[in-house]
Amino acid sequence: MYTSINTFALDWTQEKMLTQKLLDALTDECLNQPVSIGGRTLGRIAWHMVTDVSIFLRHFGLDVHEVVDVNNVPSSATVIADVFRVMSAEGLKAVTEQWTDDTLQEVQDAFGRELTNGTILGLLVKHTIHHRGQITVLMRQAGLQVPGMYGPSKEEWSLRGQEPPSI
Repeated sequence: MYTSINTFALDWTQEKMLTQKLLDALTDECLNQPVSIGGRTLGRIAWHMVTDVSIFLRHFGLDVHEVVDVNNVPSSATVIADVFRVMSAEGLKAVTEQWTDDTLQEVQDAFGRELTNGTILGLLVKHTIHHRGQITVLMRQAGLQVPGMYGPSKEEWSLRGQEPPSI
């Protein structure tokens, strides 16, 4: 739960940077990598994560642009990455300009639970991290190199001339 806008802004800035790094590593070809037969694809999960920034913030009363055509996954990884770049920056701007530290203490109905706005913002961050994890697994299945998030990825260890940890 966030109790200050500044703390959220610092956290979101870090997480959006990591998410952007991941989305920028996607290729058009990998977007069709399925989770399972008949399940979501990597592109669908990425697009959901990207468009949900706007949907989520709008749902809780913030004025941000609505992403057009949320139900149709772009066939371009660059488009997905570019939309995230715009929406993550706009979302941060909306929170910092439209809410205050006091606003973070206000309670709203959030998916059937009474939560503070600070907790709701925490859910947005966790939602993004959750889908980022799914995307990394699907990237590996699609044969892509995964960029490190909170430390080096397997490939990044070897670029440093080191062996990746065995566990």
